[in-house]
Amino acid sequence: MTDALPRYPRRIAVIGCPGAGKSTLSRALAERLRLPLHHLDRLWWRPGWVETSTDDFDEKLMTILDTDAWILDGNYSRTLEARVSRADLVILLDYPRRLCLWRAVRRILTGLGHTRPDMAPGCPERLDREFLSYIWHFRRDVRPRLAAVLADYPGRCVTCRSPREAQRLLESLTPPEPSPTNPPPTPQP
Repeated sequence: MTDALPRYPRRIAVIGCPGAGKSTLSRALAERLRLPLHHLDRLWWRPGWVETSTDDFDEKLMTILDTDAWILDGNYSRTLEARVSRADLVILLDYPRRLCLWRAVRRILTGLGHTRPDMAPGCPERLDREFLSYIWHFRRDVRPRLAAVLADYPGRCVTCRSPREAQRLLESLTPPEPSPTNPPPTPQP
């Protein structure tokens, strides 16, 4: 972590390997900082695991990015540059792949057939070999692309290499005082 990071960022992107806990950290950030939370999986997927069009996704994403406060949970590398360029803070959860794989498998098995709150309605948990392979090879195949984008934005990016580091980062961010212009967050699905 760096002292240059804002204590109360208003635009935060949370990225990292599936199973690292992006959604969990994002929910905690939204509650602590009273910021609106948006899960990119909810923008991308339609019921039945049908992908939305890139134009529709981009339009929804740009509407969010044009606001002055948000937390965006998810990778979607194609749009990473747009999110990082507008973010006050980017958090990369860079955990060991065994931990991410274990967490993802546990999540799948405990939620099999049910839809997570951070996923689009009608997209229940399922065991998918391709998804598990994506997690296993994330550091080799995806992380270098993420790191290349983040390298262009020093001072606004922080890498957490363990859940403990992410918890310390969360606790270091100062929540604003509630006011008429900054009310407590509205619970999100």
